[in-house]
Amino acid sequence: TFSPPSQTSINDLCKRSIDLQKHNIEYSIFMNASPAAPLDQATPTPSRPLASGFDIRLARRKFANGAMWFFAILFTVLAIIPLVLVLFHLLRNGLPNLNLDFFTKIQPAPGEKTGGGMNHSIIGTLMMIGIAMCIGLPFGLFGGIYLAEFGQNRFGGLVRFAADVLNGIPSIVIGIFVYTVAVLPATKATEGRVTFSAWAGGLALGIMMVPTIMRTTEEIVRLVPMSMREAALALGSTRWLAVFKVVLNAAKGGIITGILLAIARISGETAPLLFTALSNNFRNTNPSQPTAALPTTIYSFASSPDNHWIDLAWTGSLVLVSMILILSIAARYFTQGRGRKM
Repeated sequence: TFSPPSQTSINDLCKRSIDLQKHNIEYSIFMNASPAAPLDQATPTPSRPLASGFDIRLARRKFANGAMWFFAILFTVLAIIPLVLVLFHLLRNGLPNLNLDFFTKIQPAPGEKTGGGMNHSIIGTLMMIGIAMCIGLPFGLFGGIYLAEFGQNRFGGLVRFAADVLNGIPSIVIGIFVYTVAVLPATKATEGRVTFSAWAGGLALGIMMVPTIMRTTEEIVRLVPMSMREAALALGSTRWLAVFKVVLNAAKGGIITGILLAIARISGETAPLLFTALSNNFRNTNPSQPTAALPTTIYSFASSPDNHWIDLAWTGSLVLVSMILILSIAARYFTQGRGRKM
């Protein structure tokens, strides 16, 4: 049965309601709101402004960020401008004489206004690059494999230090060294029959290739996961077979890239060839004789008073830069394409 509340209960409830209402009024006054207005019509409390110190720091950070973006773009453009100007001048001055005669004929006689080319220099360059690869590839490749697989000792550290020092030696110093240890002894031993030669030029270029190939091979081989070596050894393979069949196969893209970069570096060297291969005005296929190369012929033609020779020097420079550009593009292909399969 339902019994109505007593008068005492009603009085207590009213008293609590009045106390709650007083509390709400005090809270509304504290919050700067009108006590009689509903919540949706209450006078909004004005927000405090941000501290001036915070605004200054924020503005400073925005300015620094914008300035860094500006200088990054500016110096990137400034770095590209010289390359664009070089290519522009090479194309403007070298294209007029870029024809079949340039690749099939030797240098013209002084005073001739047309014709001639650098066939003898192109052949000599390819010959010395081939000799340099025969010298630099074995030492660089096997040296890099040793440093990556077995070079965690003092001797390995010494080899790395020597490779880094050799990589920083000026090319003219290497040319003088080869002149001392190869050209002069050969001249004395053969009584002058063999002096400057493509062999000596290839030796100087091969020495320059070694540190680049060695350090590149070491870094690429180290990137091959250790699990591939362990899997090959677990299947019964020997250590050397695991390295040559598994590790090198996985790292071949990066190794080829290092070889191409080393070839691109030595293709434009002039100073070491002046002390070793000298030059030749005629086509020569005998590596025991003085041999012309594109860099030395370009230097000789550019310093001559003959205007046609100067024009051929521009064309030779265009061909040399194109060779280096092709090697660089090929290196990027092996790095980005096949290098991802590692």
